[in-house]
Amino acid sequence: MSRPMLARAEVTAILPVKELERAREFYVNRLGFEAEGLAADGKFILRASGTRLALMPKPGGTKAEHTALSFKVDNIATEIQALKARGVSFHDYDLPGFKTVNHVAVLGKEKAAWFSDPEGNILCLHEELK
Repeated sequence: MSRPMLARAEVTAILPVKELERAREFYVNRLGFEAEGLAADGKFILRASGTRLALMPKPGGTKAEHTALSFKVDNIATEIQALKARGVSFHDYDLPGFKTVNHVAVLGKEKAAWFSDPEGNILCLHEELK
């Protein structure tokens, strides 16, 4: 059985942003995305490891109350230190049944750590446990 056409299509995640230049600077200079440039419709296109991200200017923004993007990493502690060195601040939680230690929570078979972009979108690092 052949796979549906969309299963083979390139996917672009789109994040609304209030301040395009501020968001572009964060994703390029702090997170290391490759800048493709401004699209004809006003979105700024970025690329990371085969994934495209479009920053869409939207005056009011529409910040998600959930994790908007999650990045699978091989070593979460190393990535946290590298991002902190670039000025990224991580969230810490101490809730019933959910606590971070050194910014990391263990969730079943993975570790995870959260931070926000300048627009308030929640981003996550996750590492699968072996």
